[in-house]
Amino acid sequence: MNVSEAVQRRHAVRAFKPDGVGADVVRGLIEGAKRAPSGGNLQPWRVYALSGDVLARFKALIATKLDAGIRGETPDYAVYPADLWEPLRSRRRAAGAQRYAALGGGRSAAAQDILERRNYAFFGAPVGLFFCIDRRVGPPQWSDVGMYMQTLMLLAVERGLATCPQEVWANWPRTVAEAVDLPPDHMLFAGMSLGYEDTDNPMNSFRTDREPFKSFAQMLGF
Repeated sequence: MNVSEAVQRRHAVRAFKPDGVGADVVRGLIEGAKRAPSGGNLQPWRVYALSGDVLARFKALIATKLDAGIRGETPDYAVYPADLWEPLRSRRRAAGAQRYAALGGGRSAAAQDILERRNYAFFGAPVGLFFCIDRRVGPPQWSDVGMYMQTLMLLAVERGLATCPQEVWANWPRTVAEAVDLPPDHMLFAGMSLGYEDTDNPMNSFRTDREPFKSFAQMLGF
């Protein structure tokens, strides 16, 4: 498989098979992704991988909080800007509509609860990843962590694995920090589900659209 094929195949998977992923494979992905670029070679990422009983206990803790009506904690950053504008707002809504349609209906309170719980259960994936960053760095280093995550996701495709990047975990910064014993000077950036795609599940039956070239790019001087 070449890089172009991996880019085309990668998508956010929201239903995984229960098949486990070996520690050597997970470590290989985390190690391999460290070749991602970072300004000044700062390599500002910090990664935690959870599986087995550790992941099961963590998911049970989140489920207990949800059952108690706790929907999250004060996040360290806003995943989306307030009052999202066009065309960004329409793109987000369209992607959300696809998820609810795949679930089998419209966006009701019950459907939102189902998707939220699946999200916080890593969609059944056998591995959950958390990506953290030093609180003292700025937006350039945040982009470095994003490039690290993308590199890991493409390497996962090469290994026949699937992923779902999840900034939604930013809603549980304290709980995640306690679970992984995150140093106080670091903060949670995002999570990720990792495993084998359940290709028969309707949640994996669609692909989100991408904008045409002319809507986001210009070529000058060619």
